[in-house]
Amino acid sequence: MVDRIRLADAAALLGVSDDTLRRWADAGRIDVDRGRGPATVDGAELASLAAQIAAESPLARLLPAEGTSSARNRVTGIVTRVVRDTVMAQVELQAGPFRFVSLMSREAADELRLEPGAIATASVKATTVVIEHADLRRDAR
Repeated sequence: MVDRIRLADAAALLGVSDDTLRRWADAGRIDVDRGRGPATVDGAELASLAAQIAAESPLARLLPAEGTSSARNRVTGIVTRVVRDTVMAQVELQAGPFRFVSLMSREAADELRLEPGAIATASVKATTVVIEHADLRRDAR
């Protein structure tokens, strides 16, 4: 069974306002169920819209070209902090509401010229990625 997601939560997941999502619904970009109770959207339809928005995003052009890495989980953002010691560097990247922290050699951070304000891409390639189901309906009970 596909989740029904409250309009406010759906807007937050897309990174837009409730009003923007309502305008998109009025324009036919997504169906909103305004029946009894809070307005909701179909989870599968929201996922499709999220993928479409990501592909249309101006950030999509900042991603490295396909085929330049075997990592498929890449997120472009802005470097907000770099802490270097003699051997290692800790680099923090902010991509929308998401913060990525990477530990790398100082040499790599220097070669990549990573400093606050630099646009960079975090590539995540791991043997284990944990995904938890967020039960957005818990607040509606």
